[in-house]
Amino acid sequence: MTSAVSVPVRQFPAVRQYMSLTPHTIGCDRSIADAHQLMRAHHIRHLPVLDGGQVVGVVSERDLILVSSLPGVDAGKVPVEEAMVEDVFLVSPDAPVAEVVETMIQKKVGSALVGDETHIAGVFTTIDALVVLHELLERP
Repeated sequence: MTSAVSVPVRQFPAVRQYMSLTPHTIGCDRSIADAHQLMRAHHIRHLPVLDGGQVVGVVSERDLILVSSLPGVDAGKVPVEEAMVEDVFLVSPDAPVAEVVETMIQKKVGSALVGDETHIAGVFTTIDALVVLHELLERP
């Protein structure tokens, strides 16, 4: 009789365990000044951008600073859609953190929106990835 060797299987956490829940969003026609104000008020660096309830992009604090610094730009008049990135990295809440982080590295993006085109459940950022790393480093 042969006995099976029991090898522990490492379970990787899902993005849902680390994402920022229920993120704030902004309409694509709102101004970059409005986006700045929303980010400051809620201490966040990424905003999903919606048009009629559909995700059309994501804007980061860095994007807003870059566009705002251009000569002749009035942050109160320029719409968020002028600063947003349209190529959104969208993942399921059940996506393994390791896969999401790998794609973020390959695409050189600072966040992944968690959900689908009509409902954003959260945002997973590089800071969230650092929290995962920190937890792994603390393990014996």
